[in-house]
Amino acid sequence: MDYIHVNDIEFYGYHGVFPEETKLGQRFRLTVTLAVDLQKAGETDDLAHTVNYGEVYQVCRSVVEGEPKKLVEAVAEEVASRLLSEFQLVKGIRVLMIKPDPPIPGHYKSVAIELTRGEFS
Repeated sequence: MDYIHVNDIEFYGYHGVFPEETKLGQRFRLTVTLAVDLQKAGETDDLAHTVNYGEVYQVCRSVVEGEPKKLVEAVAEEVASRLLSEFQLVKGIRVLMIKPDPPIPGHYKSVAIELTRGEFS
């Protein structure tokens, strides 16, 4: 299996359990990895045989900047579901969703969740 990585895309959204998160919003970063057979694209140099990164970005943006959810797990699940349904060549997906500034005390770089759906070798 081959992979397309769209790394560290950043959006501003209003997801969270706490009222200040849904009122003030915060940054979210995603890395999505798409499992796709890229051999034909490599042999033909034809975009029709791969996945358009710009379209992947737009799907991620519409979800993260869209309707607020309480959990980042729900946001990542919607990203994965939409990408799998909208891009027929995608056989599997991994979504790493990072919340760099969660409103919890302590010293850390970020918190994150990662989920994998579909076929992933």
